[in-house]
Amino acid sequence: MKKVSGLSPWKLFSVIGFFCGSLLLLLYNDKIEDNRSFLAAKSSMEELAPNVTLLAPPTTITKLIFPTNFTNIYPTHKPNNVTLSSIENPAPKSKTAKCDIFDGRWVYSSEEKPTYNAMTCPFMDKTTSCQKNGRPDFEYLKWRWEARDCDIPLFDGKDMLERLRNKRMIIVGDSINRNMWESLACLLYSIVPSSKAEIVDKKAYKGLVAKDFNFTVEFTMSPFLVDLDKNHESGRKVLVLDKISPYSKQWSGANIMVFNSAHWWTHGNKIKAWDLFQYKGKLIEEMPRDLAYKRGMRTWASWIKKNVDPKQTNVFFRSLSPTHSSQKYDQWCYNVTLPKMEESYISSFPKTFVVVIETLIKGMSKFGVRYLNITELSQFRIDAHPSIYTMELKTLTKQYNDDHLRHVDCSHWCLPGLPDTWNRLLYASILFDNIPGNMPRS
Repeated sequence: MKKVSGLSPWKLFSVIGFFCGSLLLLLYNDKIEDNRSFLAAKSSMEELAPNVTLLAPPTTITKLIFPTNFTNIYPTHKPNNVTLSSIENPAPKSKTAKCDIFDGRWVYSSEEKPTYNAMTCPFMDKTTSCQKNGRPDFEYLKWRWEARDCDIPLFDGKDMLERLRNKRMIIVGDSINRNMWESLACLLYSIVPSSKAEIVDKKAYKGLVAKDFNFTVEFTMSPFLVDLDKNHESGRKVLVLDKISPYSKQWSGANIMVFNSAHWWTHGNKIKAWDLFQYKGKLIEEMPRDLAYKRGMRTWASWIKKNVDPKQTNVFFRSLSPTHSSQKYDQWCYNVTLPKMEESYISSFPKTFVVVIETLIKGMSKFGVRYLNITELSQFRIDAHPSIYTMELKTLTKQYNDDHLRHVDCSHWCLPGLPDTWNRLLYASILFDNIPGNMPRS
């Protein structure tokens, strides 16, 4: 056997053997270290979320990104066309192209802090002031929504006020849209000197006026968007499906409109707001709820077409806000402090309701109506409801004693909290779509 570069064959084999042995040892040590890291992360996760099953790395990802100390945890759901390589080396997000800002993931950040002070904002309803009412945990405030294909700007109240100078925004619907209005009012109030703000608080109408910007954001309670006649000649409460709400007089002239309607249509017999339906002049005792909802939403759509100029006004319809009230499907918000880690949410709303409104809004896009689709991103946030913190604990204990579990609110949302994200996405939509009268539409 010939020598190679002055080395004898035996010395060459020794060098190669040493190199291969060293490489195998390094790989073995890395594997041990990976397992140690995984076990440590697994222990941390089990302490925070004992019901979450973990897989050893590497496997898959989900729409939720875990805290940085959980680096070796890979949940069991994997979106299509996503590989571990693409996670470690993601393609840069678009800065200019439009994307679906409602398609993304929740990212945990221990540094995340609310934009406004829950103790000082004057707009918050006592039932959603979870911190005032004694909620002891704060992890639900440390999750931020990120779109999959582009960067969403953080909420900038001053920029929003500048863009909406001399304009008027209305938020109309049920108490969950009031939840959204309270969030937006708090976000804006935090940057406006109290001496430069005017507060209006009436039973079915609330408003914030930022005087320096001549900007008003208002809320009007109208859970059906059509007329609920409580003084009908029949002596019964009648939901008139083909007549717009009388509060519509207050909607006219707004530059931005945000509507919702769904929850009250599904209420059962004990809490439903009407006794009879009326349609085309006829009183009707019973009607399929989805059909009644369809007819009512068509009435709203007709009002938009006749009364709103898309060159002057942007109209948004907020999608269904999910509830987490079902103990049957392990979807009860009581005592939950972390988001639900998998896509197993079972909606309490009939699917036909979703089909009705999404079909309607799709047809309304040519009239400038946009769909604020917060349903899926909110489904994960089982941790963000008030639960029992709808009143001060001492009051809750005094009034309800051991029966407090009957009063768990898994429909509304704590403030600060999830509705702040809805308003961030509304703000992003204003930036991406541009506002009539401010700049040309793209």
